[in-house]
Amino acid sequence: MDLLNANDTAGQYPASYYAATATPLNPFPAAAGAMSCDVCVVGGGYSGLSSALHLAQAGYDVVLLDAQRVGFGASGRNGGQVGTGQRIGQNDLEGLVDLAQARALWDLSLESVSLVRDLIATHDLDCGWSDGIIEADHRARDVPHSHKYANKLRDEYDYDLVRPVDRDEMRSLVGSSSYYGGTLDMGGGHIHPLRFTLGLARAARDAGVRVYERSKARSVTPDGNVTTDQAEISAKHVILGCNGYLGALNGHVAQRVMPINNFIAATEPLSEDMARNLIRDNHAVADSKFVINYFRLSEDNRMLFGGGESYGYKFPKDIAKTVRRPMLEIYPQLKGTKIDYAWGGTLGITMNRMPHFARLSDNVLSISGYSGHGVAMATLAGKLAAQAVAGQAEKFDIFSTVPTPRFPGGPRLRTPLLVLAMLWYSMRDRL
Repeated sequence: MDLLNANDTAGQYPASYYAATATPLNPFPAAAGAMSCDVCVVGGGYSGLSSALHLAQAGYDVVLLDAQRVGFGASGRNGGQVGTGQRIGQNDLEGLVDLAQARALWDLSLESVSLVRDLIATHDLDCGWSDGIIEADHRARDVPHSHKYANKLRDEYDYDLVRPVDRDEMRSLVGSSSYYGGTLDMGGGHIHPLRFTLGLARAARDAGVRVYERSKARSVTPDGNVTTDQAEISAKHVILGCNGYLGALNGHVAQRVMPINNFIAATEPLSEDMARNLIRDNHAVADSKFVINYFRLSEDNRMLFGGGESYGYKFPKDIAKTVRRPMLEIYPQLKGTKIDYAWGGTLGITMNRMPHFARLSDNVLSISGYSGHGVAMATLAGKLAAQAVAGQAEKFDIFSTVPTPRFPGGPRLRTPLLVLAMLWYSMRDRL
């Protein structure tokens, strides 16, 4: 299934709250004819735009291709949470790689958040940064582990911006009886993701990047030739930043990065009192379920709630209904509240939930598989890929040496594998 077109209208952003509250860029032209460049970047999300921007600032001639519009994919549709750490915790990382590499990966996660903050400040990006991410435990037995983990980060990783939260405080911070405790990390935050993406695109354009939309890459050769329906690009280097929308462009990556769908709804604007009763201090929230619920308030006091199970690659006919069910489980007080926007998007996950950085040839790099943790990490990945092109690959290789297992059966078994996994984990979440 071509996920670039399976659920969306070609060349148009989804009818999301984000698209309704962002200032669009004028469309970029489609690539046409023969052209050459130092680096061809495929994908106009965080990974690709960050790569292109950093390369252009370093003096490289860069062509960026997007099959739809810049920010069309997950970068313009996600929950907006800018989190520290990797998608998996340091305990799991310490079992996957040695302690030195686990520490380096933690440090790079902090660098990723700092990079987002720096890009916002440097380019004056109007994307509404707010501090704080709450990790909320949906089972009482999870709380001791969460508190122990916060203390581990403080004692072993010198990170003092996260702290334990008990049940009473959690109910004060998050006006719901669904959670038993958790943590509060003031090192992270949340943003308007599409405005951030479009700001990166403006910065890349202004830095000299040649941006082309409606230009789907059909093939990439190991020596750097990229073809679209109307163009042939000869590049010294290629960076693939396609994530969940890679399709059949590269088999190696497709075996290790699987697309899944996620859904978000935005309510009508709430009163100030109602908004603060739901999330007292305007932090973002993510819970401990595998089929995760994640939510936050918008700048105009809407509840932006992400959740709902997906058992295939077609979006449900009624996304609002899909999201309303888990939203009302957490916040029954929102019953009767109107949902103004509901949309879906496709992201890329890996078996071990770590990003997949790969050298596909001497000339071709791939960065993807952020597993729902991509706002900061994908932005950093773009910078690290740009550094690798310039011959400074130390940080890129910290990620590229993390093993990324293949999904059983590869791309051919994605749909049945997805169905089975979602059924299993949704049942586990209810235990």
